[in-house]
Amino acid sequence: MWLAARWRDGLEHPPKLIAVTVDHGLRKESAYEALAVKRLAKALKVEHHTLRWIGKKPKAGLMQAARNARYRLLAGLARKAGAEQILLGHTLDDQAETVLMRLARGSGVSGLAGMRPYAPVPAPVSERTSLVRPLLGVSKARLIATLRTAKVPYADDPTNRDTDFTRPRLRTSMMALAREGLTAERLALLAERVSRVEIALYEVLNETLMRLAPGPWPDKGPVAVDAGEFMSLSDEIALRLLGRIIHWSGNDGAVELGKLEALYAALEGPICDTLKAPETPGRFRRTLAGALVTVTKGKLSVERAPPRRSAAKTGNRKRKAAFTKPR
Repeated sequence: MWLAARWRDGLEHPPKLIAVTVDHGLRKESAYEALAVKRLAKALKVEHHTLRWIGKKPKAGLMQAARNARYRLLAGLARKAGAEQILLGHTLDDQAETVLMRLARGSGVSGLAGMRPYAPVPAPVSERTSLVRPLLGVSKARLIATLRTAKVPYADDPTNRDTDFTRPRLRTSMMALAREGLTAERLALLAERVSRVEIALYEVLNETLMRLAPGPWPDKGPVAVDAGEFMSLSDEIALRLLGRIIHWSGNDGAVELGKLEALYAALEGPICDTLKAPETPGRFRRTLAGALVTVTKGKLSVERAPPRRSAAKTGNRKRKAAFTKPR
């Protein structure tokens, strides 16, 4: 907030700034900290709002639930204010920890690209508001030194050292990793390099989609591609193509990479069989993420899976663009 206010004050036609403190209600000190930010915002001539996460807090997955609530509250206020961008204070250290967390969870290339400087608000919260992270290349130590020099008070959240949570546990291991050369700077550099690869793969994927399944794709599918051309693709592009179509046609959220890889491996035999004898009645049918994947008569087809008998009725979710590019 302090840096944004300095930036605004140096512009001839400055934008309006709105500072937001999300009080998750998880610590008794949080209300006082929100008040301190409000006072600083007033001194900087920045409009300030405190948003509170109200309701029962889960015992499992607390940090993820808090993150989801935070983005929901921020996007809601941005929408009401007509703001298209939300500035976040994620640092180089946060980026390094994110890469480590995703590496530990067996992430693919997309995950190892880390947080992006520009990104949409996580769905289904908002489709119009962008997240902007201008400090991803700046270390936390440098920011603290800047605040101390400027005599700007700041809060120290003890949750950041609570080893009951994954991120603080990884944070404590960073010093040992740094002694072996795996510093926060190098992890952040890895994310930057992987991000370049990710953008290149997106471009190849979109070109492949335009060639094999140009669209427009019908809502819920089916989306069909030639099975022989699909098998001729490199494994990474074939996986991404399959995942993109499943995400479009299905209704059960994101496609897990491990499950997608298992489905892709299972497709090879049936696709080879249908290519050898396209008119045979044999069919491959399997569901993933709410989508039904079928191989028959030389075609790989994906469509919305029929509802389970025991499943509750759910509303239609908004469709996402099939051809996108990370920024």
